[in-house]
Amino acid sequence: MTFLRFSDEVRRALDAKAPLVALETSVVAQGLPYPDNLGAARACEEAVRRAGAVPAPIAVVDGEVWIGLEESAMRRLAEGKERLMKLGSRDLPVAMALKASGGTTVSATCELAAAAGIRVFATGGLGGVHRGVSEHWDISQDIGALARYPVAVVCAGAKSVLDLPKTMESLETAGVPVIGVGTNELPSFYSRGSGLPLEHRVDDVDTAARIVHARLRLGQGGMVFALPPPEDVALPRADVELHIASALAEADRQGIRGKAVTPFLLADMAKRTGGKTLKVNLALLTNNSRFAGELAVALARG
Repeated sequence: MTFLRFSDEVRRALDAKAPLVALETSVVAQGLPYPDNLGAARACEEAVRRAGAVPAPIAVVDGEVWIGLEESAMRRLAEGKERLMKLGSRDLPVAMALKASGGTTVSATCELAAAAGIRVFATGGLGGVHRGVSEHWDISQDIGALARYPVAVVCAGAKSVLDLPKTMESLETAGVPVIGVGTNELPSFYSRGSGLPLEHRVDDVDTAARIVHARLRLGQGGMVFALPPPEDVALPRADVELHIASALAEADRQGIRGKAVTPFLLADMAKRTGGKTLKVNLALLTNNSRFAGELAVALARG
């Protein structure tokens, strides 16, 4: 794709057909506070490298789509000294035309990773159907992107602030398989379980790679591998639900809507839990990146 720009490291990996893992950057530009966001980005990249793959963080910088970011560009996103867009798929042409900069969400990262020929993508949690959807019909672009773009997305389930049963129903309707990694239950981001059973499970990366290969051969879209957050930092789901209810009520009181909801809830939850949710977030991002790196290596083996 002629509109894509590649870092030197990613270009070399593509030329050598080395395993690559796409990484989103909305978590850097909007999801986490500075300097935790920069630390998280570095930890994710290092986890991918330790697994034997090459990290490819994706962003739009001054209107140019970059697959792989140099340190200066990543720091620019993290410090947030300028207006940074939160980029879903629909926002990409606007950012490109206006020569704007921003971090990519799941939908945009899936689209751009697929355009670059990258088949594995690590993120924190998926977007989906928001709570109270009957009132405001807030459904993430992530659902459509996962159905359309042939990328294996490694995550800790959907964001716990969502309506998880409706999100799972939407993924099923869109034909997106959700496969538990070492679990029969959908993780709920901060917690290891959600009470929602999964139809499919894998316990090793080679089996996961065979499933990805089969889906690609069929010419189907994306798929989800859901890892529970590490046990030593995961929070009890009942406690998380209480904090979410309070945070959502505060967001409603302040009139916060749309794209602004998730960053607000992440920050508010961190305050309410004394930083425990931030600790979980950082740990699961690294854990997901590790598995994604291992999956990319297994795919490259064929």
